[in-house]
Amino acid sequence: MGFGRDRASSSSNELRDPPPPPEREDTALIGDGKHLSSQPKTFANLFIAIVGAGVLGLPYTFKRTGWLTTLLMVFAIAALTHYCMMLLIHTRRRLETLTGFSKIASFGDLGFAVCGSFGRILVDVLIILAQAGFCVGYLVFIGKTMADLLNSSKSFYILGCLPFQLGLNSIKTLTHLAPLSIFADVVDLGAMSVVMVQEALVVVRNGAVVRAFGGFSEFFYGLGVAVYAFEGIGMALPLESEMRDKKKFGKVLAFTMVFLSLIYVGFGILGYLAYGDETQDIITANLGPGVVSTLVKLGLSVNLFFTLPLMMNPVYEIVERRFWGGTYCLWLRWLWVLIVILVALFVPNFGDFLSLVGSGVCCALGFVLPSLFHFLVFKDEMGKVAWFSDVTIFVVGIFLGVSGTWYALQEMFAVKV
Repeated sequence: MGFGRDRASSSSNELRDPPPPPEREDTALIGDGKHLSSQPKTFANLFIAIVGAGVLGLPYTFKRTGWLTTLLMVFAIAALTHYCMMLLIHTRRRLETLTGFSKIASFGDLGFAVCGSFGRILVDVLIILAQAGFCVGYLVFIGKTMADLLNSSKSFYILGCLPFQLGLNSIKTLTHLAPLSIFADVVDLGAMSVVMVQEALVVVRNGAVVRAFGGFSEFFYGLGVAVYAFEGIGMALPLESEMRDKKKFGKVLAFTMVFLSLIYVGFGILGYLAYGDETQDIITANLGPGVVSTLVKLGLSVNLFFTLPLMMNPVYEIVERRFWGGTYCLWLRWLWVLIVILVALFVPNFGDFLSLVGSGVCCALGFVLPSLFHFLVFKDEMGKVAWFSDVTIFVVGIFLGVSGTWYALQEMFAVKV
């Protein structure tokens, strides 16, 4: 889905009866005509859902935080994200077994099942902030990349996206956006491959001096970017629901996390080794002039340009459900496009903004809420180890979110304390 993530929204408002079990070998049909996914397809969907624009800021994160610190951080966040996604799965299964909720299809449904309307509202607000934040990051990347290519103002290109995005975001359904998604996926993987090859060639020619550890404040910066890079918690419940052999979802998810961690570490370390202290907050800015470099930058910009409507779709589903009776509302969509454009104009640094979204929103979605929901459902039957695990993740998630947000804001706006 081309640097996209979390296409499933929390907007499922109905908790319906489950379909009958599948019978086919690879892609089985269920009662409502929908296909269940094989393990390879589930892996592909997870990969596409999680890989995001944050990967472009990883080399800069390795520079700021230190290569060894960031390496350990990436694998730790991957493991914690996997664990918290499985907490959501176990919580959903328990609720469907013990309560009248026969079908919990999304993160928002789970929030409603555990905490009522407040739980759904909380999840909805965080998903809106996360999705809109991702789109702001896309626009900042597009603006900065085009400004570097043509030696002009970043704001000019961000504003230039407005009329075209108003048109693209007027499309009612994701089905009509599917060709854009396929195009974005191809460009995504191709561009990442080219950038890694370019980085490797630079390393071979003149490897830069690097450091293993950064300072205390840089730790929180790196943590925010790492959390951002793995954010995809909203896809856990929908993808598990659509998997044929649900018992193997945990293994497929674990394999995906290991695979992504290796890609992230390789991409980040290569970029840092290639450019050292000259590593830019968007690694494509280091590629320099040339036809290949220009094509990569243009390809990624076009990719993110067409991915933005897909990323905004969960926002529209939530807002239209809450304020417009669940029906299509053009002016609400245009209002959100304008808000995202205006915010992007005032973002000073791509990397610091990734850290802000990762710390301020993704920590809450990825760590705090899964551990809280799991604790509330299982508290009467869990042992001391499980109790300690949930409480620890909840507390650490809040601490990292608050601390990371504070340090990211300091970096973005040069707040002096």
